[in-house]
Amino acid sequence: MTDGAGTTRERLTAALAENAVQVDALEQQHARFVEASKDSNADDEHDPEGATIAFEREQVTALLDRARSSRAAIEEALARLDVGRYGVCERCGGPIAPARLEARPEATTCIACAAARR
Repeated sequence: MTDGAGTTRERLTAALAENAVQVDALEQQHARFVEASKDSNADDEHDPEGATIAFEREQVTALLDRARSSRAAIEEALARLDVGRYGVCERCGGPIAPARLEARPEATTCIACAAARR
């Protein structure tokens, strides 16, 4: 199982590293927006040039929340791999198709169970 698990672990570890870079960049961007609006009473809501600082800050906040959630999902996938539950549907107990895990390595359900949730 070294072959499959090693490749899976490497993919998940790489995804975690990529996610860390993304989270760091978003945190820096968010800090810049907060700093830009700090001590300012400028009315940017009526700026004809485009989005407000508040809007952009909220957009980055949403992206940051999503990236942090993704990090948690990847960490959980690594934990499942460690205990031998990776690739097992948490809903029905059946296998998760390799193609699904290739596309979404953090997937916790098989395609049938994921479709049933909708």
